[in-house]
Amino acid sequence: MVIIDVLKTIFLESGFAAFFEEPRYLFMILIACFLLYLGIRKRYEPLLMIPIAFGMLLANLPRTGITEGLIHYLSLGVEYGIYPSLVFLGTGAMTDFGPLIANPSSLIMGAGAQFGIFTAFLMALVLGFEPNVAAAIGVIGGADGPTAILTASKLAMDYLPAIAIAAYSYMALIPMIQPPIMRLLTTEDERKIVMKQARTVSKSEKIIFPIVVTIFVALLIPDTAPLVGMLMFGNLLKESGLTDRLSDTAQNALTNTVVIFLGISVGAKAIATTFLTLRTIEIVVLGLIAFSFSTAGGLMLGKIMCKLTGGKVNPLIGSAGVSAVPMAARVSQSEGQKANPGNFLLMHAMGPNVAGVIGSAVAAGFMLKIFGS
Repeated sequence: MVIIDVLKTIFLESGFAAFFEEPRYLFMILIACFLLYLGIRKRYEPLLMIPIAFGMLLANLPRTGITEGLIHYLSLGVEYGIYPSLVFLGTGAMTDFGPLIANPSSLIMGAGAQFGIFTAFLMALVLGFEPNVAAAIGVIGGADGPTAILTASKLAMDYLPAIAIAAYSYMALIPMIQPPIMRLLTTEDERKIVMKQARTVSKSEKIIFPIVVTIFVALLIPDTAPLVGMLMFGNLLKESGLTDRLSDTAQNALTNTVVIFLGISVGAKAIATTFLTLRTIEIVVLGLIAFSFSTAGGLMLGKIMCKLTGGKVNPLIGSAGVSAVPMAARVSQSEGQKANPGNFLLMHAMGPNVAGVIGSAVAAGFMLKIFGS
């Protein structure tokens, strides 16, 4: 009897017994395992999908207390906006702004691709979300995970997991989501357009660019300073030619470390009692709408540029205005070559693509300025 009582006590105090009290924890564990499957087997943004999914797994193991210890302190980097800014530092160190500098009109297409942010914002308001939460949801349309996380951490912490998971899921699904929209909104003749090689950008231009952008954008919308400032600082480390060790650290060791902490922290916020709600489903749907409208907005600006230049701009590069670098640019290249095997759009698409990174940060800064406390 003593042994039976001991075993009964062990079971009643275990996490297994907690599943009977709150079965939603078990359901969240199954969701976490499914996300791990997508990250490992399907390779959907594995660098972040796997840490996010494992963080979700840890947080939903009942009675471990892990969210009150290790995860709590790791999550401070999300709450204070540290991790997203450091990810932007690494992104800047890995990004070549040459295509954007060579073709400044790419900024227009990058701006057009933020259309989905404001569309989803208005739709979220109609669905009854608070303005600050609606603003955070809209930023999913920028297809920029760190920006979406930073905005959600400031405006809608309770909805951070849903927003983050939606943002990274749609980034991973770009090769599936964008092509149908691209083919729908462009003609075959437009997709066949061959663009001339862009001019060569000098070393001085590449060094001056991040300095000028930091000063102008941070003065125009101060709330963008953490993201744009770190993005441009990382790029300056790369382009100066004098800080290769720092650039290499930003690109590799620092970014990899931050991504681990960021993913685990975000996933651990997806706790069954707060994540499994109708609002989560609405956020996921709104995220898809935002992303689709952003793609469409970039394409329409691309079509306008095509008309204004007398057919010298292939509208497909406009879809790369979402800030998923360089995946969106690769999709533009792929669709261009399907229409014309001799078409090489990758470097041209990188212009709107990197413009989208800046554009999404500016849009997020605008939202933080208007709706932040």
